[in-house]
Amino acid sequence: MCTGKCARFIAWSLYPLSIISITCNIILLFPDWKVKYALDHQLTPEVMLMGGLCGGGLAVLAPALFIHLTGRKGCCANRCGMFLSIGFSAIGVAGAIYCFVVAIFGLVNGPHCRYSMFSIWGRPFQGSSEGYLTDQSQWSTCAEPKNVVAFHVGLFCTLVLVSSLEMALCLCQMINGLVGCICGAKT
Repeated sequence: MCTGKCARFIAWSLYPLSIISITCNIILLFPDWKVKYALDHQLTPEVMLMGGLCGGGLAVLAPALFIHLTGRKGCCANRCGMFLSIGFSAIGVAGAIYCFVVAIFGLVNGPHCRYSMFSIWGRPFQGSSEGYLTDQSQWSTCAEPKNVVAFHVGLFCTLVLVSSLEMALCLCQMINGLVGCICGAKT
Protein backbone atom coordinates (compact mmCIF):
# COMPACT_ATOMS: atom_id res chain seq x y z
CA MET A 1 0.00 0.00 0.00
CA CYS A 2 1.45 3.37 -0.95
CA THR A 3 1.76 6.18 1.57
CA GLY A 4 -1.14 8.17 0.09
CA LYS A 5 -3.58 5.26 0.26
CA CYS A 6 -2.40 4.47 3.78
CA ALA A 7 -2.98 8.10 4.81
CA ARG A 8 -6.52 8.02 3.37
CA PHE A 9 -7.25 4.75 5.19
CA ILE A 10 -6.02 6.20 8.47
CA ALA A 11 -8.02 9.40 8.01
CA TRP A 12 -11.23 7.53 7.17
CA SER A 13 -10.65 5.37 10.27
CA LEU A 14 -10.11 8.40 12.51
CA TYR A 15 -13.33 10.18 11.48
CA PRO A 16 -15.79 7.76 13.11
CA LEU A 17 -13.55 7.27 16.13
CA SER A 18 -13.46 11.01 16.82
CA ILE A 19 -17.24 11.25 16.38
CA ILE A 20 -17.73 8.33 18.81
CA SER A 21 -15.43 10.06 21.30
CA ILE A 22 -17.31 13.36 21.07
CA THR A 23 -20.67 11.59 21.37
CA CYS A 24 -19.59 9.61 24.46
CA ASN A 25 -18.41 12.76 26.20
CA ILE A 26 -21.64 14.61 25.43
CA ILE A 27 -23.73 11.68 26.66
CA LEU A 28 -21.69 11.59 29.90
CA LEU A 29 -23.05 15.06 30.65
CA PHE A 30 -26.58 13.64 30.96
CA PRO A 31 -26.68 10.66 33.36
CA ASP A 32 -30.13 9.02 33.42
CA TRP A 33 -30.77 11.20 30.32
CA LYS A 34 -31.55 14.21 32.52
CA VAL A 35 -30.09 17.72 32.44
CA LYS A 36 -30.60 18.35 36.15
CA TYR A 37 -27.38 16.58 37.20
CA ALA A 38 -25.30 18.86 34.99
CA LEU A 39 -27.17 21.94 36.21
CA ASP A 40 -26.71 20.88 39.86
CA HIS A 41 -22.98 20.20 39.32
CA GLN A 42 -23.42 16.50 40.15
CA LEU A 43 -20.93 15.30 37.53
CA THR A 44 -17.43 13.92 38.00
CA PRO A 45 -14.43 16.13 37.28
CA GLU A 46 -13.40 13.64 34.56
CA VAL A 47 -16.62 14.36 32.66
CA MET A 48 -16.04 18.09 32.99
CA LEU A 49 -12.44 17.79 31.71
CA MET A 50 -14.00 16.91 28.32
CA GLY A 51 -11.37 14.31 27.42
CA GLY A 52 -13.64 12.79 24.79
CA LEU A 53 -14.70 16.10 23.28
CA CYS A 54 -11.40 17.99 23.28
CA GLY A 55 -8.85 15.17 23.30
CA GLY A 56 -10.20 12.16 21.44
CA GLY A 57 -12.62 14.29 19.45
CA LEU A 58 -11.45 17.67 18.17
CA ALA A 59 -7.71 17.09 18.70
CA VAL A 60 -7.97 13.97 16.51
CA LEU A 61 -10.51 15.27 14.00
CA ALA A 62 -8.31 18.18 12.89
CA PRO A 63 -5.30 15.95 12.12
CA ALA A 64 -7.62 13.45 10.39
CA LEU A 65 -8.72 16.19 7.99
CA PHE A 66 -5.12 17.12 7.19
CA ILE A 67 -4.06 13.47 6.88
CA HIS A 68 -6.94 12.95 4.47
CA LEU A 69 -5.71 15.87 2.34
CA THR A 70 -2.18 14.46 2.46
CA GLY A 71 -3.43 11.24 0.90
CA ARG A 72 -5.01 13.04 -2.09
CA LYS A 73 -3.30 13.89 -5.33
CA GLY A 74 -2.32 17.52 -5.57
CA CYS A 75 -0.52 20.13 -3.55
CA CYS A 76 -0.55 18.34 -0.19
CA ALA A 77 0.40 14.89 -1.47
CA ASN A 78 4.12 15.54 -1.52
CA ARG A 79 7.09 15.24 0.77
CA CYS A 80 6.31 18.49 2.55
CA GLY A 81 2.70 17.40 3.12
CA MET A 82 3.84 14.07 4.49
CA PHE A 83 6.31 15.85 6.76
CA LEU A 84 3.53 18.11 8.06
CA SER A 85 1.29 15.07 8.61
CA ILE A 86 3.84 13.84 11.17
CA GLY A 87 3.28 16.98 13.25
CA PHE A 88 -0.49 16.84 12.89
CA SER A 89 -0.43 13.15 13.84
CA ALA A 90 1.56 14.06 16.94
CA ILE A 91 -1.27 16.43 17.91
CA GLY A 92 -3.68 13.54 17.40
CA VAL A 93 -1.55 11.29 19.61
CA ALA A 94 -1.47 13.96 22.33
CA GLY A 95 -5.26 14.37 22.17
CA ALA A 96 -5.81 10.62 22.29
CA ILE A 97 -3.46 10.30 25.27
CA TYR A 98 -5.36 13.06 27.07
CA CYS A 99 -8.67 11.29 26.41
CA PHE A 100 -7.19 7.95 27.52
CA VAL A 101 -5.80 9.31 30.80
CA VAL A 102 -9.01 11.18 31.68
CA ALA A 103 -11.09 8.07 30.92
CA ILE A 104 -8.84 5.84 33.02
CA PHE A 105 -9.14 8.23 35.97
CA GLY A 106 -12.89 8.31 35.42
CA LEU A 107 -13.01 4.52 35.67
CA VAL A 108 -10.69 4.33 38.68
CA ASN A 109 -12.53 7.00 40.69
CA GLY A 110 -16.04 5.93 39.72
CA PRO A 111 -19.20 7.94 39.20
CA HIS A 112 -20.64 10.78 41.26
CA CYS A 113 -23.95 9.65 42.75
CA ARG A 114 -26.32 9.77 45.70
CA TYR A 115 -25.60 6.88 48.04
CA SER A 116 -26.16 5.60 51.57
CA MET A 117 -29.26 5.93 53.69
CA PHE A 118 -28.37 9.57 54.45
CA SER A 119 -28.63 10.59 50.78
CA ILE A 120 -25.02 11.70 50.53
CA TRP A 121 -23.75 12.86 47.13
CA GLY A 122 -20.22 11.81 46.34
CA ARG A 123 -18.00 9.18 44.81
CA PRO A 124 -18.46 6.01 46.86
CA PHE A 125 -15.90 4.00 44.87
CA GLN A 126 -13.12 6.59 44.88
CA GLY A 127 -10.09 5.30 46.75
CA SER A 128 -11.68 1.95 47.55
CA SER A 129 -9.47 -1.08 47.25
CA GLU A 130 -12.37 -3.30 46.20
CA GLY A 131 -12.79 -3.49 42.46
CA TYR A 132 -16.25 -2.10 41.74
CA LEU A 133 -15.57 -2.58 38.04
CA THR A 134 -15.50 -6.35 38.38
CA ASP A 135 -18.06 -6.72 41.17
CA GLN A 136 -21.41 -5.63 39.80
CA SER A 137 -23.12 -6.30 43.14
CA GLN A 138 -21.53 -3.05 44.39
CA TRP A 139 -23.21 -1.04 41.64
CA SER A 140 -26.44 -0.82 43.60
CA THR A 141 -24.59 1.42 46.09
CA CYS A 142 -25.53 4.35 43.86
CA ALA A 143 -29.22 5.18 44.21
CA GLU A 144 -29.36 8.20 41.93
CA PRO A 145 -28.99 8.73 38.98
CA LYS A 146 -30.54 5.42 38.01
CA ASN A 147 -28.00 2.91 36.62
CA VAL A 148 -25.26 5.54 36.77
CA VAL A 149 -22.46 3.02 37.35
CA ALA A 150 -23.23 1.01 34.21
CA PHE A 151 -23.68 4.26 32.30
CA HIS A 152 -20.38 5.63 33.60
CA VAL A 153 -18.38 2.43 33.11
CA GLY A 154 -19.73 1.75 29.64
CA LEU A 155 -19.00 5.21 28.28
CA PHE A 156 -15.56 5.57 29.89
CA CYS A 157 -14.57 2.07 28.70
CA THR A 158 -15.64 3.11 25.21
CA LEU A 159 -13.47 6.22 25.50
CA VAL A 160 -10.49 4.10 26.62
CA LEU A 161 -10.92 1.77 23.64
CA VAL A 162 -11.51 4.56 21.11
CA SER A 163 -8.57 6.65 22.33
CA SER A 164 -6.30 3.57 22.19
CA LEU A 165 -7.26 3.00 18.56
CA GLU A 166 -6.77 6.70 17.80
CA MET A 167 -3.29 6.61 19.34
CA ALA A 168 -2.35 3.55 17.28
CA LEU A 169 -3.65 5.06 14.03
CA CYS A 170 -1.95 8.41 14.61
CA LEU A 171 1.33 6.66 15.44
CA CYS A 172 0.98 4.62 12.22
CA GLN A 173 0.48 7.86 10.30
CA MET A 174 3.60 9.31 11.89
CA ILE A 175 5.56 6.33 10.52
CA ASN A 176 3.73 6.55 7.18
CA GLY A 177 4.46 10.28 7.00
CA LEU A 178 8.13 9.67 7.71
CA VAL A 179 8.30 7.04 4.95
CA GLY A 180 6.43 9.36 2.58
CA CYS A 181 8.73 12.24 3.46
CA ILE A 182 11.90 10.24 2.93
CA CYS A 183 10.86 8.15 -0.07
CA GLY A 184 8.41 10.55 -1.65
CA ALA A 185 4.65 10.48 -1.27
CA LYS A 186 2.86 8.14 -3.64
CA THR A 187 -0.88 8.30 -4.08
